[in-house]
Amino acid sequence: RGEVEVNTERHKVTVRGEVVDLTPTEYNLLLYLLKNAGKTLPHRVILQQVWGAEYGDEAEYLRVYVGKLRQKIEADPMKPEYLLTEHGIGYRFEA
Repeated sequence: RGEVEVNTERHKVTVRGEVVDLTPTEYNLLLYLLKNAGKTLPHRVILQQVWGAEYGDEAEYLRVYVGKLRQKIEADPMKPEYLLTEHGIGYRFEA
């Protein structure tokens, strides 16, 4: 689909040709999910990789940031095409 593009040198994200402003945490989360596209990643793993080893149990924290990312990258955040929830497990980015 290629509608979500990340320029890692410039820390720039474009969605459907439009530049999207992300916070540093949103950017790091998106980048981690993109690097693991197609894989279901457990909440704990995502938290520890993006926020640090001490953040393994803050699933609510992750839900908030996933919601923010969906608002910025999904055409319809209520029916995500890219950032998918795997209930009881974690999240998967579908490229």
